Amino acid sequence: MRAMNSVWNSPAWLLIVTGSLLGLTLPFGKLSAEAGVPPAVWALLVSAGTGLVLVTALLASGARLRLDAHRLRYFIVTAAISYAVPNLLMFSAMPHLGAGHTGIMFTLSPVITLLLSLILGVRRPNALGVAGIAAGFGGAVLVASTRGEAGAPAALSWVLIGLLIPVALATGNIYRTWDWPKQAGTIELAAGSHLAAAAMLMIAVVATGDAGAIGRLGELKLLSAAQIASASSMFVFFFRLQAVGGPVYLSQIGYVAAAVGLVSGTLFLGERYEPATWLGALIVGLGIAMTTRAQWGER
Repeated sequence: MRAMNSVWNSPAWLLIVTGSLLGLTLPFGKLSAEAGVPPAVWALLVSAGTGLVLVTALLASGARLRLDAHRLRYFIVTAAISYAVPNLLMFSAMPHLGAGHTGIMFTLSPVITLLLSLILGVRRPNALGVAGIAAGFGGAVLVASTRGEAGAPAALSWVLIGLLIPVALATGNIYRTWDWPKQAGTIELAAGSHLAAAAMLMIAVVATGDAGAIGRLGELKLLSAAQIASASSMFVFFFRLQAVGGPVYLSQIGYVAAAVGLVSGTLFLGERYEPATWLGALIVGLGIAMTTRAQWGER
């Protein structure tokens, strides 16, 4: 219990746990694409499964999902810019860029989050934090220049689509802090937002004619269960990290997720990347260390 409390109250440990669980979505998503599951259907599984697991946990704890006007607004906006749109972009780009390379796109989120945070005055990181984010950005740019797996560069259009992922994530990072409902719990917000995202994605699945592909999830029971388990666990820690670390520090989960995506893609999915990709990943790791140290110094 003491160890769990230590993780729950430590921005650094929350960052590692949340980023690692997020990173698992990358190999899971690529495996689903290889099995013929459309991106919108897999994104629907993530949000619907996570929402149902979390709302069940919420009700089991004796709490309830409150639906006042403020929370409804929060659920809908968060669902669109933090989950539905980024996941659709991610699962669409992944077959072309690879799990590891798509994960690197997450690492651009801190730079955009920092820019928005400075403009809006949400939270101003210290000099070491800014330097860490800059280092991470430099590593991410180096990786992005390789355009996917070695010997199979993706079309520029897919690189550009991948670059839209951190824009959506950064916008969500700022919005969730700015409009956080008073006295709202982390599980409540995660559950409500994912159920709203599931509703949006269901509309997208029907509109694109992919509703029939939902049945394919039954053929991927183990993979689907693993995706739901990792995603629902991740979002509990995700909202806690948002509360104790702020939007700029939260955005660093992309660095950890990218590392998980690169390693899992190479070891388990047969992906191969240029030396520049790995060099960029090492520079990203340096950025993580610097921003983590800066966060400790602020507390």
